[in-house]
Amino acid sequence: WNAKIETHQKRFSQQQTTATTTQFLVRLISTLTLQRQEKHTRIHKQLLIVKTCKVDTMGRTCWECGDWKERYDFSGNQWRKGEGSSRCTDCVHGVTYQCHECYRTFNTQNQLNMHMQTHRPRNVSCPVCGETRFRSGANAVQHVESGFCSGCPGADNARQQIYDFASSKSHMRRYMTDVPQLEYGDYDYDNSVPDKPYYCPQCGSSFRQLSQLLQHQDNKHGNRMRLMG
Repeated sequence: WNAKIETHQKRFSQQQTTATTTQFLVRLISTLTLQRQEKHTRIHKQLLIVKTCKVDTMGRTCWECGDWKERYDFSGNQWRKGEGSSRCTDCVHGVTYQCHECYRTFNTQNQLNMHMQTHRPRNVSCPVCGETRFRSGANAVQHVESGFCSGCPGADNARQQIYDFASSKSHMRRYMTDVPQLEYGDYDYDNSVPDKPYYCPQCGSSFRQLSQLLQHQDNKHGNRMRLMG
């Protein structure tokens, strides 16, 4: 009887060991399968990120209007929100004007035009001292009007000299409110500078400084005036 009991105990112990081993193998297989699936998922995510990055460099879809937009159609803050969360500037602010150089946005075309001058090369020379460091003729004239030009020192002196120069150019007379004329009797020129001697013939605006007229013509009317004709 004791021998039978010992035989049954050995069989039970072997069965229990087999069951434990089977459970361990099942858990091991499940763990390895899960790890393999996670690795496979990570690879797909990495491929998706690379693909998304390639698309993002060109543009993306605005989540509000659903239209495909170029990179410069998003502000910096909206672009950083990522695909699926970015709103284009038209949806955020309505119709805006954006610089294609630095992606800044502006409320009016005039503001954008003024800003675009900051991207111009500094290749314009001062007509008096010859310094080449200005982005436009208006900037060069501002330099003279400031009184710090080495060729025409003093603000009052510079204003007078610029007025006399503009008055002597036939193509500039249409931009002047009061062209100096000969006085009857003594034949002397009255060359005193009026308060606002410069005038825009397109819209009727008048200006105190010639640089203001040049800036106005450039921004408002797209006309880069040439002082030398």
